[in-house]
Amino acid sequence: MVLAAGFGTRLQPLTRVLPKPMFPVLGRPLLSHTFDLLRSANISEVAVNIHHLPDHIIDYFENEKPLNLNLHFSREEKILGTAGGIKKVQSFLEDGPFILINSDIITDIDLNRVIEFHKKNNSKLTLVVRQDASPEQFDPIEICEDGRIAHFVGASSMNPPDNTTRVMFTGIQIMEPEIFERIPSGQFCGTTEDVFPQMIEDGTPVFGYLYHGYWRDMGNRKSYLQANADALDLKVQLKGIPSHEPSGPLIVPPVLIGRNCRIAGDSQIGPHTVIDPNCTIKNGAVIENSVLWEGVTVGNGTTVKQSVIAANTTVGDGKDINRESVV
Repeated sequence: MVLAAGFGTRLQPLTRVLPKPMFPVLGRPLLSHTFDLLRSANISEVAVNIHHLPDHIIDYFENEKPLNLNLHFSREEKILGTAGGIKKVQSFLEDGPFILINSDIITDIDLNRVIEFHKKNNSKLTLVVRQDASPEQFDPIEICEDGRIAHFVGASSMNPPDNTTRVMFTGIQIMEPEIFERIPSGQFCGTTEDVFPQMIEDGTPVFGYLYHGYWRDMGNRKSYLQANADALDLKVQLKGIPSHEPSGPLIVPPVLIGRNCRIAGDSQIGPHTVIDPNCTIKNGAVIENSVLWEGVTVGNGTTVKQSVIAANTTVGDGKDINRESVV
């Protein structure tokens, strides 16, 4: 199951016009990259919960059906939280262990290794975790040397453990269907807040798979721009839209330019720039370290740096857009 119901408030105003799971990375929606990851583990049936601007998600994937993947959308009229969201689709998930993944992360983790770890430890819940310089910003977790999760920092604990490592949760997890017994029906309920700490208190085998590879949370504009830059630098392996480099403009790699873009010969594109299809870049424009969504027009002599331009937006002549701006 992919969790895609959130509001994406830290990415406003962009999320007022497009839900965060549909934000393009290398010209493809975040959800498409998540589906690629699930297919790599031979998963073919996926539930997706939706709430905020749900028709954007449904309409896109009705037209762009993922290869070898059957999607089942769970529309939440009232947002239910992580645990409440999976409880709503219990009948789809309860036949065996299942993967639950956030829709707002970028990673190229090998999920098959996580599955093997889960089975080897006879775990009832396995969270993919990673070490971070500031784990406190991600609700930190303490794990023992054997990988067993001992404590959720911020949750009550009768016997705080010694000699643990503090890590953060990546939003990727494997659950056994026994978890449904712990989730109330039809109401808002969280996993890390309401369900997981009690599993620890009860002595349930809960493990953390320590991951050392690429991972990024797409929670704000700076992180969104960095994810696109990292993908251009091949720090994470993602599929992008077909790239087309027009003749004439000064291209400072790495860049990705989509199809049917009209780019003036005396403009400068790059570095670390993604231009989605059907964009128009006029004379003397400079685009650096930015992401332009589909159908954007940038006027004569305009500079766009470290910014995101939403779909079908026209930026007039002579503008100076910079410092993580949104247009």
